[in-house]
Amino acid sequence: MAVSSVFITACTKLAQLPFYKTGNAVALTTSTNTLTPAVADSDKVILTLNWTYPNYATDSGNMKYVVEIDSTGKNFSTETTKTVIKTLSTTFTARDINTILLNYGYALGNPVTLDVRIKSSYVNNNDLYLSNVIQITATPYGDPSTLASENTSVTGSLANATQHSNTFSWSPAFPGYADTVTYIIQYDSAGKNFTTPITLAGFGGASIYSASLTEANMNATGINVGIPMGNSGAVEYRVKATTKQGAVAYSNVVIVAIQTYIPILRFYMPGDYQAATGNGNNWDPTTAPEMIRDLRSVVFNSMYYTYIYLPAGANFKVTQGRSWDVNYGGSGGSLVSGGSNFSVSTAGVYRITIDLNTMKYDIRPGRMGFVGAAVPGVGWNPSSVFPTSQMAFLGTNKFLGVDSLAPGGWKMIDNDQWNNGSNAVDETRSYGSNGGSGSTLDVNAENLPDITSGANYRVIWDGTNVDNITYQIYHGLRVVGAFQGWDPSTAPDMNYLGNGKWTITITLPAGDFKFVSADGWAFNYGGSGGTISVNGPNLTVAAGTYTITVDEYAQTYTIM
Repeated sequence: MAVSSVFITACTKLAQLPFYKTGNAVALTTSTNTLTPAVADSDKVILTLNWTYPNYATDSGNMKYVVEIDSTGKNFSTETTKTVIKTLSTTFTARDINTILLNYGYALGNPVTLDVRIKSSYVNNNDLYLSNVIQITATPYGDPSTLASENTSVTGSLANATQHSNTFSWSPAFPGYADTVTYIIQYDSAGKNFTTPITLAGFGGASIYSASLTEANMNATGINVGIPMGNSGAVEYRVKATTKQGAVAYSNVVIVAIQTYIPILRFYMPGDYQAATGNGNNWDPTTAPEMIRDLRSVVFNSMYYTYIYLPAGANFKVTQGRSWDVNYGGSGGSLVSGGSNFSVSTAGVYRITIDLNTMKYDIRPGRMGFVGAAVPGVGWNPSSVFPTSQMAFLGTNKFLGVDSLAPGGWKMIDNDQWNNGSNAVDETRSYGSNGGSGSTLDVNAENLPDITSGANYRVIWDGTNVDNITYQIYHGLRVVGAFQGWDPSTAPDMNYLGNGKWTITITLPAGDFKFVSADGWAFNYGGSGGTISVNGPNLTVAAGTYTITVDEYAQTYTIM
């Protein structure tokens, strides 16, 4: 008998899953639609945003709100955000809003319209909604540094020019700004309200917050704003802060009383001629040639000059120090602070002179020659100097002349007439000295030591050290080398051909040689590649008979 079994399976009903209600977009409102804060409002709340409850089915602590702010019309593509948890409002200080505007690069003082909305969601970003968009007009303002000075008065002296005098320090400008802020220190005479501010060159920079100044630095600021040297006066200082996008803010002003002293002022000649003439980079005071300081007491720290080659059409100016802060141009002989460029129409060697006392300048041919009883065919008559005994221009502030001088008195002179005692920019300069070769030259004073023995002399006028013009004088030119034991006293003489040229025909063994004066090793030429140079490398030849020519004016040699 078959037995059948019936299995009945019981079905158990599962519990219904919980249902979380979706939320809704919040409604955003603002405490104001126009923001025009000032720097005094920086830490004050100027904007409050409120929004409605989003009705999420969770505790309010699990609700997140992201405030989005962007420029109107950008559709929140570059938004700035602030996240808020739980609460239905948030606030912004003036600095908060200002930082947002600055980071967008908006100009100070110009109203900007911003779009603001709320993005609401669960804290895990689920169930996200966007609120209504409100518009706020906000005007960015300058948020400057606060400047402090270590001292309110300083006294300087030339002896202590390199010693510390004062430190300026300042707080960061535009706090919260995301990019670089660059700082410079400006100064002006007290009471002028920075109508013509001068930048303190070499101090400040990106993210720099202090500057330590020497007595010379502080003294220069006093003199540059017009405090007479050796007198007291007050100088105002401030810090100019500039963002990467060009927003500018000026700090508070601090005043320092300065007792100035007579410094060593230095002047330079930047222009468009520099690169082409090997004088640095065009219009760059930091690489421009320095002018000679006229050390005569009557024009000390007032008159400066130079002998320099300039190409046709060259333009240039004169700067005090190696920056543009204090510069001079002019026209018609009148020197003008910040004036128009000087220029020359034709290429040549020029003598350029400025005088700060008279505010005059002079540009004339730059030349040098011998004058005096020792100079045959010239005598003490300056009108006969050029070209009869004219020296060759070797480079900026350097001349060389070779001449057959006779016993007697003499000088060097840069014009075809004597000086008239005016000490003016256009006056002739004649040069003499009480000392022998290597001594300092004086302007418009004594003669050079008399020539005692007639011979061919090489004379160098050397103003390459702008603090000390010197001269050197040597007899003749000889060939010295291994072939005769490197002894100048026994070296064979070269024959002088005139116009700076010397020659000799000589049989030499293989080996090294140089050119030396008859006075010994105080002066010698070496060279390479056809160019001679003072104290240059030895020249080398194979054994043979050679005609050797040296052109001192052109600074060249040939061996044939």
